[in-house]
Amino acid sequence: MKLVRYLLPLALLSAGFLQPANAQRQRQDLPLRVFLDCNSSGCDFDYFRTEVPFVDYVRDRNDASLHVLVTTQATGGGGTDYTLNFIGLKELAGASDTLHFISPNAATRDDRRKGIARTLALGLVRFVANTPTAEGLRITYAKPAEQAGTAVALARDPWNFWVFRARAGGNFNGESSQRFMNLNGSLSANRLTKTLKVNTSVSGSYNESSFTFSEGKKFRSHARSYGMSELIVKSLTDHWSAGQRASLTSSTFLNQKLAARFAPAIEYNFFPYTQSTRKSLTLQYSAGINSYSYRDTTIFGKISEVRPDQALVASLSATQPWGSVSASLEGAHFIDDFSKWRVVLFNSLNARLFKGFSVNLFGSAGLVRDQLHLPRGAATDEEILLQRRQLETSYRYFAGVSLTYSFGSIFNNIVNPRFDGASGSFFFF
Repeated sequence: MKLVRYLLPLALLSAGFLQPANAQRQRQDLPLRVFLDCNSSGCDFDYFRTEVPFVDYVRDRNDASLHVLVTTQATGGGGTDYTLNFIGLKELAGASDTLHFISPNAATRDDRRKGIARTLALGLVRFVANTPTAEGLRITYAKPAEQAGTAVALARDPWNFWVFRARAGGNFNGESSQRFMNLNGSLSANRLTKTLKVNTSVSGSYNESSFTFSEGKKFRSHARSYGMSELIVKSLTDHWSAGQRASLTSSTFLNQKLAARFAPAIEYNFFPYTQSTRKSLTLQYSAGINSYSYRDTTIFGKISEVRPDQALVASLSATQPWGSVSASLEGAHFIDDFSKWRVVLFNSLNARLFKGFSVNLFGSAGLVRDQLHLPRGAATDEEILLQRRQLETSYRYFAGVSLTYSFGSIFNNIVNPRFDGASGSFFFF
């Protein structure tokens, strides 16, 4: 029996049921274990591990004492508001904090990662202040130059919150028997305040393809589209918004010489809009008028027509410690013809189910009964293969799934960039 009394505690200790006091003290002397959950632009994990080295970064939330969840939201100036949520786990359960870093529109990738790293370090100080790690920390302060003058300059906005963007681009590729060209551009003017949102844009694109077949025959195809759109939204309360959308478009793919739409709308958010970086559940109803002018006579014998319609859209978005989900369900129909309708479901889910295992699901499915624009006559083989013309269908779908399971060392503090350089194999093979 004496032997059992000595061996049983040893067995329990080796199995992890009992922890000696000195082992508990050893854990407290170790650096804080942090799970950094950041999937946005500007999240450079190698940089964070190098610039904020006073914590241990772990690969799984279950191994961490602190979960740092980073979410983003666009600002009115075209920048990004990074929200860092510090969520305590295990011995830090119940502790939390939230910090913001706002990246301006003109910020470079290096500017963004520096700002996130600085905000991350500031937020971590609170959680390591009572640990031995704090002995190695030093606080410095860089006084802003001409601070008072800067504040006055920020208060006077000569643009009155308007932000303008112009973009133009293209890509070209080819070989001896085929070539492709794409040209595109856009111009936008946006104004965003707490009570009013105004978005306007103009865009266009041109695509051209050329092929030489085995018998020497050449085939050339092109497609073009352009459009104008505007959105005006007025904030009514923390949950209600009202606004309207308008658009003017043209597309060879959709057989539309000119399509115009105007639609007032109203939206209700079940959560306050201030929580939209973490969770949002909205219902939006719109009713509008559409005017169509077609390039070719449609399958319904129309070259132009005017149709009223209405739509109801339910949207869910959530970014939580367990993962993220985004989903929407849209139903719409033409008011003068209930047989012309569509229903579209979209879903994206990324969830950590248990330690080391995560699942990513995404997909969309829709029933389509409102293709008024389809041209009369069958599409050629070339138009089908090159997708230069929309085809008649009663449904559309796409889906994808990926499973990830990782195991091994829980730490990811080491940075080793060797052999990370790009190769020229994309061009030469």
